[in-house]
Amino acid sequence: MDDKFSSLVEKALESGAYRAAVIPVSKIETDKYFRKLCEANHCGNFGRSWMCPPLIGEIDELIEKLHTFGSALVFQTVGELEDSYDFEGMMEAEAFHNRLVLKVGGIVAEEIDHGRMLSLGAGGCRICDVCAKRSNEPCRHPEIALASLEGYGVNVYKLAEATGMKYINGDNTVTYFGAVLFG
Repeated sequence: MDDKFSSLVEKALESGAYRAAVIPVSKIETDKYFRKLCEANHCGNFGRSWMCPPLIGEIDELIEKLHTFGSALVFQTVGELEDSYDFEGMMEAEAFHNRLVLKVGGIVAEEIDHGRMLSLGAGGCRICDVCAKRSNEPCRHPEIALASLEGYGVNVYKLAEATGMKYINGDNTVTYFGAVLFG
């Protein structure tokens, strides 16, 4: 692995990632099916968040955009839960994870001089307590707003395999994946 890439992995781990790896974007499997999961709207954000489908764009265009990058720093966080029904613990772990996505994005921006990058988190954007879309206002923080890997059609299970990471990391845990694409 390139020394610069090793440094990115090391800094992601130092920042709180459980595991991290840099892979070619060509190894990231995508599938339009994941948009169908978003359309089912189990989370309640479909069409109600600027960073969720369908507002983030057409799935074919997002998949095409994703594949314009050369490399991805993929990382995971693992949150401990009281039990498998610990929804509050899941939300706390997701909030930590998405703060880490922003931090790792800053690290990549400092370390890699490729001019453009794309940070993708877990679940919907939670930068604001209530998305401005709900009151038909423009995004309050477009420079840090986060779309999800699934929103871009990424098969996160296959992403875990491509990086050698576990998709599930034990009982009473929740695992989240993020990626910063660059190059």
